[in-house]
Amino acid sequence: MSTADTPQRFRLAYVPGVTPAKWVRIWRDRREDVPLELVALDVAATAPAVADGTVDMAITRIPDALAHTDPGPHHCISLYEETTVVVVPKDHVLTAGDELTLDDLTDEHFLWPLDEPLVVSERPGESVDHRPETTADAIELVAAGTGLLLVPQSLARLHHRKDLVYRPVVDAATSTVGLLWPDPTAALADDFIGIVRGRRASSSRGEAEPAPKRSAKEKAAAKRAAREAAGKVPGKSKRRPAPGRRRSR
Repeated sequence: MSTADTPQRFRLAYVPGVTPAKWVRIWRDRREDVPLELVALDVAATAPAVADGTVDMAITRIPDALAHTDPGPHHCISLYEETTVVVVPKDHVLTAGDELTLDDLTDEHFLWPLDEPLVVSERPGESVDHRPETTADAIELVAAGTGLLLVPQSLARLHHRKDLVYRPVVDAATSTVGLLWPDPTAALADDFIGIVRGRRASSSRGEAEPAPKRSAKEKAAAKRAAREAAGKVPGKSKRRPAPGRRRSR
């Protein structure tokens, strides 16, 4: 993180499967004076990085990241929820369905990588004794026929192979992608939150809220008041004679 003796910068961590490119591009357009540095981390490493100041903010999977380490005083907001899928060999019987349930997986063997991209309290089927180090390693073992893998859909896409396919598991635990940052909120962190939330460059966090919509009754009352102020109330207006004509006596 920046100090008084170092140039100001903003370090943003992100986890595999997350694509922050749009937000990074907007940041660089708006804050040319503050370089944004991207730091790729596994989910389990994001909370410690926030806690010790290695990064200013992390785009990570919540609450999975918090299940690994307490980041200390912090804030987090949810951005979107990911679909959970099961990765299987291309010729596996489970590929016959477009969607699956946990009941469909009870007879299968599953790999649970140590980087835990998805925290599942009640794991389906049976667990393979060996736990691969990473999701990428687990994908290799699925292709070798060792077991199946439950992951967020973005990771299945990231590690796509021609010999593997994935199917949504409609009742499986899901993961939420969100922002995690330390408390109190620094000014640069607030700037990035504004970008993610679609805040305009000219607006500020303390900008007044838009006026609430008026009811039909309130609109009618306002219109009537405006007409009275302009002297256009029915029965009270005076007709002026046309130009060039004199009013008879």
